[in-house]
Amino acid sequence: MAAAQRIVIENCSIATVDADDTEYATGYVVVAGNRIESLGAGSAPEGLENVVRRVDGTGHLATPGLVNTHHHFYQWITRGLATDHNLFNWLVALYPTWARIDEQMVYAAAQGSLAMMARGGVTTAMDHHYVFPKGSGDLSGAIIRAAREAGVRFTLARGSMDRSEKDGGLPPDFAVETLEGALAATEATVDEHHDASFGAMTQIAVAPCSPFSVSTELLTQGAELARRKGVRLHTHGSETVEEEQFCKELFGMGPTDYFESTGWLGEDVWMAHCVHMNDSDIAAFARTRTGVAHCPSSNARLAAGIARVPDMLAAGVPVGLGVDGTASNESGELHTELRNALLVNRLGAHREAALNARQALRLGTFGGAQVLGRAAEIGSLEPGKLADLVLWRLDTLAHASIADPVTALVFGAAAPVTLSLVNGLPVVENSRLLHVDEDAVARSTRAEAQRLARITARA
Repeated sequence: MAAAQRIVIENCSIATVDADDTEYATGYVVVAGNRIESLGAGSAPEGLENVVRRVDGTGHLATPGLVNTHHHFYQWITRGLATDHNLFNWLVALYPTWARIDEQMVYAAAQGSLAMMARGGVTTAMDHHYVFPKGSGDLSGAIIRAAREAGVRFTLARGSMDRSEKDGGLPPDFAVETLEGALAATEATVDEHHDASFGAMTQIAVAPCSPFSVSTELLTQGAELARRKGVRLHTHGSETVEEEQFCKELFGMGPTDYFESTGWLGEDVWMAHCVHMNDSDIAAFARTRTGVAHCPSSNARLAAGIARVPDMLAAGVPVGLGVDGTASNESGELHTELRNALLVNRLGAHREAALNARQALRLGTFGGAQVLGRAAEIGSLEPGKLADLVLWRLDTLAHASIADPVTALVFGAAAPVTLSLVNGLPVVENSRLLHVDEDAVARSTRAEAQRLARITARA
C-alpha cells in the first residue's frame, strides 16, 4: 500500500463491528487504494504519503457499509399496489403485471432500487431476479449494468421458476422457464459474470425462487450446478404459514426438511425470511451454517409474522438484513431495516432483550457479509479489508441530542450520509449519488411504471 493514494478520515466516532465490537469515541480511518490501511483512536499517523483527501468527520460516525442480502429490483416499478394482501394473495395480484416486464423496465427499476439503497448507506447490494418472460431481453445483463454504473458491490442471485399455473403454481404459464432452460441460462450467467476473486465487484448465485414456484428437480439440479461452479445458493424459505402447509401437503414434510432433502442446507446457502421456524429448523440451520436474510419490513407489510432472529443468533445461525422487493417494502432503504429489525423483534417472545442497537448494526453489516460469503473482505472496519465504509452525519437536529452514536444511528431517523466509499472510491457525498442522476432515474422509473401499467391493462 506504500504507493497507493490515501484518503484520511479524522475526528469521527468509529464502530468497527469487528469480532470484539471495538469502538472509538474519536478516531481516524486511513484508506489506501481499495483497502483499509489503519484505524484507531486519536489522530491519524503523521507523515503519510500520497494523501489525496482529508475528511473532517467531526459530528459523524464511521461504520462498515451496509450489506443488503435480499431484494427484487424489478419491483421498484410496481410499488404501492396490493397494499392490503397477504403473501399468496399479493403474488396472485401482481404476477400478471410482473410477467410483462422487459429489459428496459428492469434496467430502470434496478437503477431506482440501487440509487435508493446506495444513498442510504448500502455499499454491497444483492438482487434476486426470478421473472424471465419469454422475449423480454437480457434482464440479468441490464441489472448488472445498473449496479456497475452505480458503483456498488453486487451479487445477482439468478432466479428461476418452472412451476406455473398449469402445474399448481402461482405465476402465469408464459412467465416461467423450462427446467432445462432455467439451468442453462443460470449456468451461462455464472460463466459470463461471476468473479470469484478477492474484492470482486460482481458475483452470481444460483437462486430458484421458492418451494411453491419451482420443481423439486430444479432445486436439486440447481444445487448441483451451484456447487459444480463454486457459487452460492439462495431462495425463499419458511416465509408464511401457507408455505409450510403447502410443503407438507405436496412433499409430506416441512420446508426445512424439504430443503435438506434437495441439498439446500449448507454454509454456501442463504434463505430469505425464515419466519416460521421451529426449534428443530433453527438447529438444522445452525448445524449446517445455512444463512438467513431477515426482512422485517416486508414481513410486516405482508403480515407474514416475526422471524425468531434472537433464537437464530443464539444458536449460531448467520443472519443478515434484506430490503426485499419494493412491492412489499416501498421505502427500498436498508437503514430502515436496522431500526425495524430491532423494534419488530422486541414485539416477540424476548421483548426488550431481543436485540440491541449494536446487534442490529451487526446484522446490517458483518452479518450480511457472512450470509453472502464475503466476511473476509467486507462487513467490518479492519486493516486489510476492502474500503467499503460510510460516514453518517449525527450532529443535526435529528440526532444531536443522542449521546451514543450507534444508538442514534439505529434508533433515530435515517441519518444523512456525508461520505460512502465502495472499494475506496466515493459513491455518495452529502447525501447525493456521484455516478447516477437521481432526478433522471426518478423520471425513468415513473415512465416505465406507467408503461408497464398500460401494457398490463391492455392484456
